[in-house]
Amino acid sequence: MVQGIIGSELVKLIKSGKVPDKDYLIVDVRDDDWKGGNIKGSRNHPSQRFLLELDDLIERTKDVPITIFHCALSQERGPKAAKIYEETRNTLHDTNHTVYVLQGGFIFKDDPELVENWREIIW
Repeated sequence: MVQGIIGSELVKLIKSGKVPDKDYLIVDVRDDDWKGGNIKGSRNHPSQRFLLELDDLIERTKDVPITIFHCALSQERGPKAAKIYEETRNTLHDTNHTVYVLQGGFIFKDDPELVENWREIIW
């Protein structure tokens, strides 16, 4: 079951010393709005291509225990992608993993420790 994670919990995870792509993965499903900046270490899998990239994403993350999805507000694209990912991964692999949706979406805009490729003009 997809769970919610609040920003402060994600910050703790990012700053904990755990390794992105090994201990956790942040999946950003924003489309063109991704160009304005992203959470450091996140991977962009745009919602418009998400289903086409799903099998590859699941294969690359089969040993990653935590996957966090988000979009701009995490109201539509992020939750939908997280649900599809979890259901498909559970079918193909074991269920020993946790899938989260970042509540509030891309909320770290003002924190240079957490955001890269920031472009104020996009926002």
